[in-house]
Amino acid sequence: MTITKNEVIKVLIVEDYKLTRVGLRSSLNEFEGIKVIAEAETGEKGVQFIKELKPDVVLMDLGLPGINGIEAIQEAKEFDENIKIIVLTSHERDEEVLAALGSGANAYCLKDIEPNTLVNVIKNVNQGAAWLDPNIAGVALKLFPKPESARILNSGTISDARTQLTEREMEVLRLLVKGKSNTEIAKDLIVSVHTAKAHVCSILQKLCVDDRVQAAVKAIKENII
Repeated sequence: MTITKNEVIKVLIVEDYKLTRVGLRSSLNEFEGIKVIAEAETGEKGVQFIKELKPDVVLMDLGLPGINGIEAIQEAKEFDENIKIIVLTSHERDEEVLAALGSGANAYCLKDIEPNTLVNVIKNVNQGAAWLDPNIAGVALKLFPKPESARILNSGTISDARTQLTEREMEVLRLLVKGKSNTEIAKDLIVSVHTAKAHVCSILQKLCVDDRVQAAVKAIKENII
């Protein structure tokens, strides 16, 4: 993904370990188009900075003193439902992954992620994409119990969700599962961004989900794609 020369993604780091904060700031600021504008060591301070500084993307740890990362995500989303939040943590427990995604996190990364990969995640999430660390993708599948209406009733019947999607929407869903933003989907399919966004909205409605992460998880779990 390319960023224009004048476009800079403002990043807020919410992390209680100073050494980690310093390392993240130093690493991220080396990349063109990324600027760490502030650091917070507690969830409360992170929410305060979100309200005051209005960052584009927030890197949120989960194990924070005071209110934890899940609570901070919830408060941030209540203030601005469009704020982009990337969980960056060492926590891999099922309930924490599910709680983070259920609270509205746009991406879930483990702290052993490579700097180049993290930067790509930041850029894609800023454009509206979702991302899940491959190591916790299986946990995310538990977000959705498989509904009766979507089960295969016999060897010749596919899920209701799949039959409701048009051929074009299936193409968009495959790209969405790959973490593509609306801009990238539009470029790949040679359509306008407005058209790509309309397809995504239609997919969310037909799959009865609230966001792109849930759509991607449901598509994988129910073998829609």
